[in-house]
Amino acid sequence: MCCLEKSGNIFTLTLTGEDDEHRLSPTLIESIHIALKQVRTNAKPGSVLITTAQGKFFSNGFDLEYAASAGSSTGSDNRFGGIFGGFKFVIAELLSLPMPTIAAVSGHAAAAGFFLALSHDYVLMRKDGGVLYMSELNIGLNFPDFYTALVKSKIPSPRVRRDVLLRSMKIREDKAVEMGIVDFAFDTVEETKEAALKLAVKLGSNKWNGEVYADIRMNSFPEICKLLGFVANFKSVVPFKSKL
Repeated sequence: MCCLEKSGNIFTLTLTGEDDEHRLSPTLIESIHIALKQVRTNAKPGSVLITTAQGKFFSNGFDLEYAASAGSSTGSDNRFGGIFGGFKFVIAELLSLPMPTIAAVSGHAAAAGFFLALSHDYVLMRKDGGVLYMSELNIGLNFPDFYTALVKSKIPSPRVRRDVLLRSMKIREDKAVEMGIVDFAFDTVEETKEAALKLAVKLGSNKWNGEVYADIRMNSFPEICKLLGFVANFKSVVPFKSKL
């Protein structure tokens, strides 16, 4: 599950629960989706979202055991489809959220957990444990089109994308910063979360208009946003009106 806390204008979404790997089951995905809708409802100028997790893992990806336990290949496919569909809504919420977003990667972020982190505007990572890892190639699981578009949008270097997607490289924090996947890395999970809070306070102090922020973000990543069903060019089709 997850919990949502608010302090001033800063929302903190934390993945919690007995499953310390924070496998993205339908229950957890729906919990995250509900929390993000609450964030959107209560957003105002200066709001910022931090997403983090308890324990050793940020998220170890989809709940594959849940999908495999359907009892037949058709049932498993249907469960996979449901998980992918639900997670697509989570990514859509994050990319359209009217505020800056920060992922404080507290541990391993694999497969869909990696994508969850990438869906944020800023990614911070701990140094004393955890890797980023796209495991799909090693387990024989294909990518939906919006996955590939998200990686292309967030990781502009073809060589880095090759290593991430076609080598299933396990990327530690120093390499992740060098590759441009992670913005900053810190010695411990506590320092990572503290840095995320400081960044959130700094970003929130700008009191940006959330709708404008979201519009500029979505226009910055047109390929993934088109696949998520957003209208091309968004509000940019409206003539610019200065408030000055």
